[in-house]
Amino acid sequence: MTPAVFFDRDGTLNEEVGYLGRPDRLVLFPYTVEALRLIARSGYRIVIITNQAGVAKGLFDEAAVHAVNGAVTARLAAGGVPVAGIYYCPHLAEATVPEYRVDCDCRKPRPGMLRRAERELGLDLPRSWVVGDRWLDVQLAAAVGARGGLLVRTGYGEVEEGQAPPGVTPAAIVSNVLEAASWIIRADRGGATSG
Repeated sequence: MTPAVFFDRDGTLNEEVGYLGRPDRLVLFPYTVEALRLIARSGYRIVIITNQAGVAKGLFDEAAVHAVNGAVTARLAAGGVPVAGIYYCPHLAEATVPEYRVDCDCRKPRPGMLRRAERELGLDLPRSWVVGDRWLDVQLAAAVGARGGLLVRTGYGEVEEGQAPPGVTPAAIVSNVLEAASWIIRADRGGATSG
């Protein structure tokens, strides 16, 4: 079993543009490929996890999610970054599209997506990390017993930073995914401190 770094997609790896339903609106941050390359070289599997409520709200369908995810994977692969898997949750308890009106266990911060990845990819969750631009990503790390969750200030992160839910403590708050990658690598060497 190998550890992974689970990355949120929108606002973490790519620019936050609202509901991203078309590949032509996908803009990776300029440091994303380098960050994930560092993580892969450090022995972690790379897994992308994303809530996609736009499906439940009828803004786009699951084929659109697959198209965007395919574009993300292709751009990362072109930069030498292997993605072990992409998992998404299309559900929402208050969905306007009836078939997606589900109070599921896969919508972050619930653990369903990570538990599925653990089974399908043979991952070691206690040795893994979660990186995202929302507190729910940090909460997700705690929900599965991961080593920790890192909050990035890109996307919604800068706004979220000052609104931590009670009892939620990140491993670190960093500027972006490249800093997150560096922090994780330092933590493996015993040199990272929270902050």
